[in-house]
Amino acid sequence: MNNQQPKDLYKIITSVILYTFGLVILLWFLYQIMSVFILFIFAIVLGLIINQPVSRLEKKGMKRWLAALIILGSIFIASALLGFLIVPHISEQIDTLVGNLPGYYESVSNHISHILMKYPELSKELQQDGMSISAAVPSLDKTVLGLGSISFTVIGGIFLFIVFISMIIFFVGNPRPVIQMYLSVFDPEKRPKAERALQHTSVMLGGWMKSNLIGGIIQAVLVYIFLTVMHVPGALVWAALAFFSELIPKIGFYLMAIPPTLVALSVSPVTAFWCLVFFLLLNELISDFVMPKLRSSTMNIHPVSLLFLLLAMTTAFGLMGALLAAPMAAIIKAYYEEFYLQKFAEDPQMEQRIDNILYQE
Repeated sequence: MNNQQPKDLYKIITSVILYTFGLVILLWFLYQIMSVFILFIFAIVLGLIINQPVSRLEKKGMKRWLAALIILGSIFIASALLGFLIVPHISEQIDTLVGNLPGYYESVSNHISHILMKYPELSKELQQDGMSISAAVPSLDKTVLGLGSISFTVIGGIFLFIVFISMIIFFVGNPRPVIQMYLSVFDPEKRPKAERALQHTSVMLGGWMKSNLIGGIIQAVLVYIFLTVMHVPGALVWAALAFFSELIPKIGFYLMAIPPTLVALSVSPVTAFWCLVFFLLLNELISDFVMPKLRSSTMNIHPVSLLFLLLAMTTAFGLMGALLAAPMAAIIKAYYEEFYLQKFAEDPQMEQRIDNILYQE
């Protein structure tokens, strides 16, 4: 009996250690693939959105593969056309800007020298604390290593982008196996709820895309009017870029604002300054007021919920979290209503209770 107890204790300790080790490995693995999992969710979200026009064409008698080819081809052609219009224009304006940089540099240097002449003590202090140009320039080996790391990052990004596009194409082309796998996760008696939840999610995702298109149109019109008034070249091209930038939270602002601001700098520094101020104000107006209101109306989600989830997802997952904030709000709302709220009977006094809270005496 005494010999049996140490053996049992040894087995318990060994099992606890092994289970703990396995749990740590599992958590580490989940943490490592979190970005891949988020990328997969985003691919499914876009696949569900693209599936809507594809399914409409399929219902009209068109083959699935042909409908998917038409919709995906249209998206690709529109993206390629936008790049064809914007890239040469940006290159031309950058060449003009580079040609004007010596004049800008001389003007700024003269202005700073004029200011320092009025404050000789500040000029001496800057000269004493200043670094030499050679110390500021990185060494050749560091530059080569830096370029190498950037190259690997770019190659990895291209690979992820290809895989991401491939997931969308395969899902749109044949979504049945993925949906079957999704439904098989639930018990048979819960599959009707899972079906309705995914349908509701798909409808709200369509509303999300609709709100992005409406917001993009508003943004494009405002950008076109302002840049035309300021006589910035290529106003129509920058308006088209502003239209598509709304689909990319956070980074979309830089894609929309930096190229036309650089072009405006080739016109005059004052024009560039007012362009930058305009884009900053436009971003605040669209991102914090117009888009939450549009998404709440098209997705039937309150703006406070959208803004909270945007902050939470951005803090947790960065850019990818910002991209998924509105779709995640739709997913959470659909499954919360289907799997939780339907457990309770409808409260006929709900509106009265809300009024009692809001207008309490």
